[in-house]
Amino acid sequence: MRIAVNTRLLQKDNLEGIGRFTFETLKRMVLSHPEVEFIFCFDRPFDPTFVFAKNVNPIVIGLPARHPFLYYLWFEHALPKALKKHKIDILLSPDGYLPLKTSVKTLAVIHDLAFEHYSNGVSWLTQKYYKHFFPLFAQKAGKIVTVSEFSKQDLIKTYGISASKIDVVNNGVSSVFKPLSAVEKKKIKLELHLQNPYFLYHGSIHPRKNIITLLKAFELYKNRNKTNHQLILVGRKAWKTKEVGGFYEQMKYKNEVHFLGKKNDEELAQILACADASIYPSYFEGFGLPVIEAFACGINVITSKNTSMEEIAAGAAYLFDASNVEDLAKQMLTLTENPSKTEGNVQKGLQIAAQYNWDEVASKLWKSILSC
Repeated sequence: MRIAVNTRLLQKDNLEGIGRFTFETLKRMVLSHPEVEFIFCFDRPFDPTFVFAKNVNPIVIGLPARHPFLYYLWFEHALPKALKKHKIDILLSPDGYLPLKTSVKTLAVIHDLAFEHYSNGVSWLTQKYYKHFFPLFAQKAGKIVTVSEFSKQDLIKTYGISASKIDVVNNGVSSVFKPLSAVEKKKIKLELHLQNPYFLYHGSIHPRKNIITLLKAFELYKNRNKTNHQLILVGRKAWKTKEVGGFYEQMKYKNEVHFLGKKNDEELAQILACADASIYPSYFEGFGLPVIEAFACGINVITSKNTSMEEIAAGAAYLFDASNVEDLAKQMLTLTENPSKTEGNVQKGLQIAAQYNWDEVASKLWKSILSC
């Protein structure tokens, strides 16, 4: 059997969200199924570390597909030609995009439909492309995989997809995310010059992640609570961050807020495990992996009630209305003033995180592939 995979998002040192899902599942499936030939379809020169085994044949097709016009050319013309040339049996697309002009069996992993409900901070043209083509991709796919029950129901309601066509395959969490001892935490905080207690946000910085509400809530929290807590943000600045930057510059407690930029998993796991709590205020997520990563590190989590987060948190997080600054500030204050009452959530969070295993994710995805 020959399985082609859309591997556009396997990019060295840039495995966020969908890229992480792609990397973790493919690495395991390739090694578990040496009898299958995997054709990895890249849209630019690839890093050789992504060729996981001898049964992977990497090919570079056409120009980098990073713009709606190039999406169309790559998926509707270049990719179908490659599928025909290599006599592909099944196409797996971890980012949900599909060629509409192919007779090859297809599985699309559609992580969420954020663009249908929220502007998503992307350009007008990209938004238009998503809204036109993703309903067609969903109808075209022989099988759809999505990452939460919330996203499954969204696909059913928004696109009229049959429930029987959709499999829920959750994300996993890397083993580097784990609790640290008090001694380890002290050592790491000294090395990173993070002596004060802190709340942590990790993820990209763009409008859908609701960073502006987090900054406003932190200001309110500091005005009401004279502790030395700081706010640390880890992640790349994606797009449309002008509002965040403008508010940050005029903050009263600006010196207590630190943007550390993007970190690798090992660095992030250490910073996360040393935090008093993780705050994930996103307006819309198909899954919300930062919530599970924080649980795995044995720390408390504050996250929004919106979309999938409440489902994924499963009663182990402090929840707030994503549009309510006051609500978030109150949850931060509750954590600070009642640390002894948070231990139950920490233990429950560790149990929840243990359920999200990449080996199991890869196994479930493989079963979905076979059912196309």
